[in-house]
Amino acid sequence: MGVKFVTNVVVGKSITVKQLKDDGFDAIVIGSGAGLPKMMGIPGENLNGVYSANEFLTRVNLMQANLEETPTPIRVGEKAAIIGGGNVAMDAARVAVRIGFKKVYIMYRRTEAELPARLEEIRHAKEEGVIFQFLHAPKQIYNKEGYVGGMQFEIMELGEPDESGRRKPIPTGKTMDLDVDTVVVALGTGPNPTIQASMLRDNMDLETNPKGYIIINAETGETSINGVYAGGDVAPTGSSTAINAMGAGKRAAKAINEYLSK
Repeated sequence: MGVKFVTNVVVGKSITVKQLKDDGFDAIVIGSGAGLPKMMGIPGENLNGVYSANEFLTRVNLMQANLEETPTPIRVGEKAAIIGGGNVAMDAARVAVRIGFKKVYIMYRRTEAELPARLEEIRHAKEEGVIFQFLHAPKQIYNKEGYVGGMQFEIMELGEPDESGRRKPIPTGKTMDLDVDTVVVALGTGPNPTIQASMLRDNMDLETNPKGYIIINAETGETSINGVYAGGDVAPTGSSTAINAMGAGKRAAKAINEYLSK
């Protein structure tokens, strides 16, 4: 259909949205997703053996990283802690079981009643031998010669509901240690701020919400900047599905066609 693919380009660094507009592009669509992992922000998070769930799942499923002969191996140890309670956490836990970890723990700071994962995902994880530990919040990761040498967790209790409607976990002051050699962080993802930050530097009045998602007209994908559209996970609806992202692209295409036809 005549689409031109330009590779090895980081928009926001190699070239900016402003430069694209200055180069004569009348309409621009931002579909950069929300692939930036949310980490724990605790001591030891940069040790070898700590992975984001996206990295862990991608390397195993697409790069066979659990095999010794792979060029990008994951060291399969004895015990793994999966931090989080959503569907991705369940995926990471079940993959860890399948590639050979002897014990795999789901560490979640609320109770089972508040787990956001689908019930069938939780059931399947239990069937595969995943161990669930509730009311445990990560506090630090121990260093063993540059690798994960265990974790310390703070014991929590539930207080009043927070803005999500779930009861808020409150520290009790008590801690417990867990003997693990691998940690997978499955706390969700957010938008990479590279494009948005470059637009702000160029004094482009791009409206975003406090979490960095680009605010759009849900019907058209229009942003606060004339001729700039956005859709998919980078929009404030948050992480969703591929089919919803495709729908957002089609709505933006329709709006762009009408915009360029004026």
